[in-house]
Amino acid sequence: MIQNNEDLEGLLRRLNKGFALAGEGVYLVGMGEGRPPAALSIQPPVLVLQIDVGRLPRGSAEAMVPLLERLLELNASGLVHAAFALESGSIVLTAALEIVSLDSNELEAALADMDIALAEHVPALRELSKRLGLE
Repeated sequence: MIQNNEDLEGLLRRLNKGFALAGEGVYLVGMGEGRPPAALSIQPPVLVLQIDVGRLPRGSAEAMVPLLERLLELNASGLVHAAFALESGSIVLTAALEIVSLDSNELEAALADMDIALAEHVPALRELSKRLGLE
């Protein structure tokens, strides 16, 4: 269980996760070379994890349908703890973990889920965008 930022920092240290304080209560956790970091912040009653995957490609509504369908399919079958979402013109990976019962295993599993998405799903989504001719 975590109750404050110090607890979160201790949990990240126990998991051997490199992190940096990026602002008021926002921690950036490295996800590996060439990958965007995960932003973590306590927003009671949850710990929010979010990764900016990249901007949403532009195209006609009709051309966008296969990409948006694929994002929803991945949410249903390709991710366990996280989900793809759209925010301010970007595609993000996001997860919310209840802090009252949060332990290191749950946080590690959520970060691993996001890591797999960055390694496998994001490249496939970029390739799909190119095939669809999206900018």
